[in-house]
Amino acid sequence: MTDNAQGAGGLNYPGIGSTETGAAPAGYDRVLEEALLGSGLEAYRRVADGILGWELQRRAGLRVRAKSPRAVPGARVVSGFGVGPFRLDAPCQVVWVHEPADLDGPQSAGFGYGTLPGHPARGEESFEVEINGQGEVWLRIRAFSKPANWFYAAGGLVTRAAQRHVTSRYIEGARSLAAEGTSQ
Repeated sequence: MTDNAQGAGGLNYPGIGSTETGAAPAGYDRVLEEALLGSGLEAYRRVADGILGWELQRRAGLRVRAKSPRAVPGARVVSGFGVGPFRLDAPCQVVWVHEPADLDGPQSAGFGYGTLPGHPARGEESFEVEINGQGEVWLRIRAFSKPANWFYAAGGLVTRAAQRHVTSRYIEGARSLAAEGTSQ
């Protein structure tokens, strides 16, 4: 996807799709977390299914509202946490997807989504599972972001701590997916 998607009601940051390659626009904070989840094609497929079916977000403790049961390019999703008037919603749009291949060898699957107006940040985040030539299954989370407005910028330390916490919950969720799969 290109920067042409920016505008009223659309993606609100430069470098759309950059998490697919690991790039990030200048001036944005970056996150790269990788975690070994286990080994074997079955574990890889369980995590891929969980990532593409929004289960990773749910296991991280987020409420997920999506019109599409799986991540597909252009799908909009609102995830959030909190209760009632203290709920923080984060609207996003999927900008790229890699489906698992029907191969036994090294491959990766996952998606990246970018922020829409109303999200507390501007940027992109991706979730990708990879199986390498040794059969090891790895989770990779990439993100680049900056606060959407002065209010979120003022809470910089809290915002960064919240992002670290949610990222650690994604890793825990991916480990449980590798071990047991989705509940569906």
